[in-house]
Amino acid sequence: MLVKDRMNAPAVTITPDMPFQDALKLMREKGFRRLPVVNRSGELVGIVSERDLLYATPSPASSLSVWELNYLLSQLQVREIMTKHVITTTMDTPIEEAAEVLATRKIGGMPVVDEHNYVLDVITETDIFKALVEMMAMRQSGVRLTLDVPERMGVLGELATTIAELGGNIMGVGVYDSDILTHRRLLVKVQGVTKGQLVGTLEKLGDHVIDAREIGR
Repeated sequence: MLVKDRMNAPAVTITPDMPFQDALKLMREKGFRRLPVVNRSGELVGIVSERDLLYATPSPASSLSVWELNYLLSQLQVREIMTKHVITTTMDTPIEEAAEVLATRKIGGMPVVDEHNYVLDVITETDIFKALVEMMAMRQSGVRLTLDVPERMGVLGELATTIAELGGNIMGVGVYDSDILTHRRLLVKVQGVTKGQLVGTLEKLGDHVIDAREIGR
């Protein structure tokens, strides 16, 4: 899965000279938490988040009058708030690479740009979560297995063959680190076979079943 598989182009963008209040209103109307900022040519020049806009709002403890506050806010433009050094990605980037960037940089989203730095969309942590749900077939019924398996060639093939011989169909697979250095942990979603059949057969195969549960929809 690539970033383009999660895109909802065309992107909603704003310009640096947009008033602060208009940007906040647009963000709330669209339900967005960040907006890319582009110049007159459509090239990315910055990004502004809901947090940036809210931090720009004067404190209730301010000594300024309501009229003075409204005047100051009406003069404030996006260019004065936006982040200019923007972390971006491309539509051909693997979704897991985009997820790693979001996690490592501790950001909730980043613009997707083309070779000319034009904004195509914004990929967010919510998009990543939806992709994970889809890849693990969470919206479909079946048996969810967590296994500790030896880290050697052919393990996944043996598992797939065994499940197929039982009449099961693998809907999703995930791999992550095990507590045992010589093993890997697999998360497998299977349809067409019962939990009892799977657990008994896989334990005999040498795979340690950490967790098994039937998920219905």
